[in-house]
Amino acid sequence: MTLSAFLFQALNGLSSASGLFLVAVGLSLIFGVTRIINIAHGSLYMLGTYIAYSIATRIGGGLGYWGAMIAAALAVGLIGALIEIVLLRRIYRAPELFQLLATFALVLVFNDAALYLWGPEDLLGPRAPGLRGAVEIFGRQLPSYDLFLIFVGPAVLLALHFALKGSRFGRLIRAATQDREMVGALGVNQAILFTCVFALGAALAGFGGALQLAREPASLSTDLVALSDAFVVVVVGGMGSLTGAYLAAVIIAEVKAICIGIGVFHIAGFTLNASKFTLVAEFLVMAIVLIARPYGLLGKRQGAVRTVAEPEEPIRPATPLLKVLAAIVLAVLVALPWLAQGSPYVLILGIDALIAVIFATSLHFIAGPGGMHSFGHAAYFGLGAYGAALLVKWLAVPMGVALLAAPVVALAGALLFGWFAVRLSGVYLAMLTLAFAQIVWATVFQWEELTGGSNGVIGIWPPPPFDKTSIYFLLTLALAVVAVLLLRRLLFAPFGYAMRAGRDNPLRAEAIGIDVKRVHWLAFAVAGAVCGVGGGLFAFAKGSISPETISVGRSIDGLVMVLLGGIQTLTGPIVGASFFAVLQDMVMRDTEYWRAMLGGIILVLVLAFPQGIVGAVVALFRKRRAS
Repeated sequence: MTLSAFLFQALNGLSSASGLFLVAVGLSLIFGVTRIINIAHGSLYMLGTYIAYSIATRIGGGLGYWGAMIAAALAVGLIGALIEIVLLRRIYRAPELFQLLATFALVLVFNDAALYLWGPEDLLGPRAPGLRGAVEIFGRQLPSYDLFLIFVGPAVLLALHFALKGSRFGRLIRAATQDREMVGALGVNQAILFTCVFALGAALAGFGGALQLAREPASLSTDLVALSDAFVVVVVGGMGSLTGAYLAAVIIAEVKAICIGIGVFHIAGFTLNASKFTLVAEFLVMAIVLIARPYGLLGKRQGAVRTVAEPEEPIRPATPLLKVLAAIVLAVLVALPWLAQGSPYVLILGIDALIAVIFATSLHFIAGPGGMHSFGHAAYFGLGAYGAALLVKWLAVPMGVALLAAPVVALAGALLFGWFAVRLSGVYLAMLTLAFAQIVWATVFQWEELTGGSNGVIGIWPPPPFDKTSIYFLLTLALAVVAVLLLRRLLFAPFGYAMRAGRDNPLRAEAIGIDVKRVHWLAFAVAGAVCGVGGGLFAFAKGSISPETISVGRSIDGLVMVLLGGIQTLTGPIVGASFFAVLQDMVMRDTEYWRAMLGGIILVLVLAFPQGIVGAVVALFRKRRAS
C-alpha cells in the first residue's frame, strides 16, 4: 500500500471515528452518572436513524434533511427521558445486573416497535443536500459527507468539554461521576440530574444514528452492532472519559480502515486477507488495551475491592422441603418420555430447557458466588459445541468421545481467557470476556476450511439408540443433574467459600492466605468446562451448529436466565433457565412480534420481582416466618 493510499484510508477512518464517538459518548455519560449499563443504547441509535429517515423523506430538501438530524436527536432524547422516569427511576436501588436486564427488555421492545412502524426491509435515506459530491485528496475521491463527518466528532467533543467545564450542570455531572452519593447529600435533586443526563446521552445516540443515514440504511440489526461498538469505545477509552472515548474511536476506526486498505497480502508463503480482521479488530484492540491498562487509555485506576456482588448470607444446604420438591421434579422429568408420548415436541422443548439449565448454572457459578459478570459465556458453549461437532465431522469419533471432548475444549479456552479476565473487575472484566467471545466468533466465522464459516457444521446427529428423542432427553437430563450437583458440591466445599470470600472482600481474603486470583481463575475454568458440556449436547440435539452458537445474544440470554430466577440463590438459574426457554418458545409461536411480548413480560417480572422469581419466593417465606 502506497503512502497516499495509506493517508487516504486514514481519512476514511476519521470519518468513521466520529460515528463511533457519537454513539459511545452518550453511553459514557449515562454510565458515569447513573452507573447503569444501558443495553438499550444501541436501540436509541437505531431509532435515531429511523426517525431521521421518516422526517427527511417526508419533508425533503435541505430543510427536511438537516432538520431531521436535529429532530431525531430531540425525539430520541425525549424517549430517553421517558425511559429514565418511567422505568429506571424505579430500579436504581436494585442490583446493577437487574438494571441491565430491564434495559435488555427495552431492546426487544424497541426492535419490534421499529419492525411494526417501518417494516423489515432496510431503508436507504436521501443523500445529504449540499454534500453529495466528492473531494479529490491524494489522487482519490473522498465523499464530501465523509469530510464533513471528520469535523463533527471533534466539534461535539469540544462542545461537551466546554459545557461540562463552564456550566453548573456540567459541574454537577462531573461531581456525580466522581461521587453521586455526596452530590445527593449536598442537596442536589438527583432525580432531575439523572433524567437530564439520560436524555442527553440518548439524544447524542439519536444524533449519531441520524448522521449515519447518508452512509448506511436504517436497519433493524443496527441496535446490537451499535451497542457493541459503543461499549468497546467506552471501555478502551476509559469509563467516564470523553476524551478517551474519542481517542479510542479514532484508534479503532483507523485500525479497521488500515485493514481494509491493506487487503490481501502474502507472508511466509501464506495468503492472508487483512480486510477480514475488521470483524474482530475492535475486540482485539480492547483485549490488548485492557490487558496492558485495565482501566482504559484515559480512565482512572480502580480500587482493589471488587464490589460487583452484594455480601449475602452464607449458602446453606438445601432444606428438607426443597429436597423433596427437587426429588418430585426429577421423578416427573424421568417419567416425561412416557407421560408425553402423545406430544413429542414436549421432549424437544425439555432438551432445550435442560441445555439452558447447564448454561445458566455454569454462568451463575462465576457471576453469583464468584462476583465475576461475564458477557462472553457463550464462547465456552460454542467451543464445546464446535469441539464435539468437528471431531465427528473430521475424525468420525463416536458421540461419547465427542461429548467427553466438549468440556475439555471449553476448559482450554476458559483457562486461557480466564487467566486475563480475573485480573480485572466490574464492567472491564465483563467487556474483556465479551472481547474474547467475539474473537472466538470471528475465528469460527472466517475459518471456512475447518468450521464451514457462516454455514456451520451440519449432519451431527446422535447414533442409535440416542437418535430417539426420549433416550436423548434422558441422557441430557442425566448430564444436567450431574452438572448441577457438581457445581453445588463445589460451592459447599472450601473452594466455594474461598471464592465467595474473594468476591466479598479480596483484601481480607488475601490477608488470611487465599490466593483470590487463582481461586477465581479455577472457578472460570470449572464454569467453562461445564458450559462446554451443554454445548456438546446442543450440537447433537440440533444436528448442526453455526457461528450463532457463540453470538453475543446467547451470552445475554444466559444473563437473562440467571437474573430472572435470582442471582443470589442456587435454585435461581435452574428456574430462570427453564422459565425463559419455555416462555420464549411459547411467545415465538404465538405472534410475529414475540420480542416485544417477551420484553414486556421481562419488564413486568423485573419490576414485580427485583430479586428474581426464586428470590421473591424465598423473601415471601421469610416474611411469613417472621410474622
